[in-house]
Amino acid sequence: MKNLSGLCLIMFSVIISGCSSDKPWENLVRKDLSNWIELNGTAPFELKNGEITGTTVFESPNSFLCTKEKYGDFILEFDTWFDPQMNSGVQFRSESLPDYQDGRVHGYQVEMDPSSRSWSGGIYDEARRGWLYTLDKNQEAKKALKVGDWNHYRVEAIGNSIRTWVNAIPCADLIDAMTPEGFIALQVHSVGNDSSKIGLLVKWKNIKIITKDVEKYATPYEPVIPQISFLDNLLTEREKADGWKLLFDGSSPEGWVNAKTMNFPASGWNISDGVLFVTPETRKTGEGGDIVSTGKFRNFELSVDFIYTKGANSGIKYFVDIEAENGSLASIGCEYQVLDDRNHPDAKAGFAGNRTLAGLYDLIAPVYKRDNGENQWNRAGIIVNGKKVQHWLNGFMTVEYERATPAWRELVATSKFKPVKGFGEATEGRILLQDHGNKVGFKNIKIREIK
Repeated sequence: MKNLSGLCLIMFSVIISGCSSDKPWENLVRKDLSNWIELNGTAPFELKNGEITGTTVFESPNSFLCTKEKYGDFILEFDTWFDPQMNSGVQFRSESLPDYQDGRVHGYQVEMDPSSRSWSGGIYDEARRGWLYTLDKNQEAKKALKVGDWNHYRVEAIGNSIRTWVNAIPCADLIDAMTPEGFIALQVHSVGNDSSKIGLLVKWKNIKIITKDVEKYATPYEPVIPQISFLDNLLTEREKADGWKLLFDGSSPEGWVNAKTMNFPASGWNISDGVLFVTPETRKTGEGGDIVSTGKFRNFELSVDFIYTKGANSGIKYFVDIEAENGSLASIGCEYQVLDDRNHPDAKAGFAGNRTLAGLYDLIAPVYKRDNGENQWNRAGIIVNGKKVQHWLNGFMTVEYERATPAWRELVATSKFKPVKGFGEATEGRILLQDHGNKVGFKNIKIREIK
């Protein structure tokens, strides 16, 4: 009996030791949901046995169960199970403001995605900018989620840095400064009037947060996945280490010249609030026009944020040779089309959409895209590695092709570039921002040369 008592005491000590922690975790799930508030939709949330369950309902917008408290820097962990037929997410640093879409919940969301897309752990900007960090460049993270099972999430939001993990696999490494604090919210996604998806469940448990000495308990940083930054016209230390360089500093036209005069236009372009604008209303006779980078590039990854006004047309060109044919081809190059597809007639010209946004102008239509629309920022990406080229828009690859092949030459022969000898086959060239007579803006123009 004495030995049994001693054994029990040892076991009890082990249990207590295992349950204790030197980390200052705070549980967000208590005896009831009095520290939470429901916003926007009508989906019900229920707390039972330490689990919060949300249920999809007929014709409701997205529903959110939000903490009453706001959080700035924190480490958040939770376990979640959700029906494989639905996606969901957890908001953080989010807001509901009466003067923003009538109180619609908006802000950062860590994704819960059981579809074949497999973007669980990615970061979506709910009701604001859309996708900030997709997982198409992080294949290991796409394997992290166990569909139809419980999964463990971790979110670290410290200063401008936001990192996520699913089942201990790193998923997102985002740098963004738009919202420094806000509430945490559990989402039940709208299913509209699809009767087959009424009554689907999403569950959360073990929701806990650290808000004190956050940096002390943060995961040591390792550059194991791509980092994506939305800081305006600045490079992070990681970007510098990865070889990124700014082509526009946000305040001066240094590094850009008119494609024909080799001087920056005295009118027709303007720099305002860190944005390089085409301003046709200011253009004087003989000024304005396309501008090109002073540097030439061979293999590279280019990232450009752009904004277009209603009905606008512009483009980002590459492999531009302003010296060829005595300068007569100064504005010719492979073009990432920038266009208001909804309001510009060129979207219906050409062939099968090959003049639409994020396509290869007059040659290849985008296969899929997520356009944020007029007067909203979008992010263009162009990757060139030898003959292989990709176009990206807001984290989605829209075009993939190979230059200087028989198939490429056949394609060019059916386009408006047929008269241009060797079109698109240059080994290097300049980057061009197009003045098509419409107001558009560019910022965060940065490039990384691929060795």
